[in-house]
Amino acid sequence: MNCLVVSWTIRCIKSNGVAVAACLMAAPSFGRSGQSAKEDLKDAGKESKKAAVSTGKAVKKGSKKVVNKTADATAKGAEKVKEKTKP
Repeated sequence: MNCLVVSWTIRCIKSNGVAVAACLMAAPSFGRSGQSAKEDLKDAGKESKKAAVSTGKAVKKGSKKVVNKTADATAKGAEKVKEKTKP
């Protein structure tokens, strides 16, 4: 696959999850460099896997941040309640 098709496919995958299928279906028809359709589909699958892994890691990182911030806020709130209820 030539570089133009690969970069176009990656750009589509990163820009919109809904457009992934359309990008992957259209990409093999743009620039042929001697690859078969089977190879094109394999490459598209590998690109999709990389995008999914990257997205999963980002979600994990974001979720971890939210959980930690929530725990900190809960601890602060508990401390305030403890101070107010001291005899």
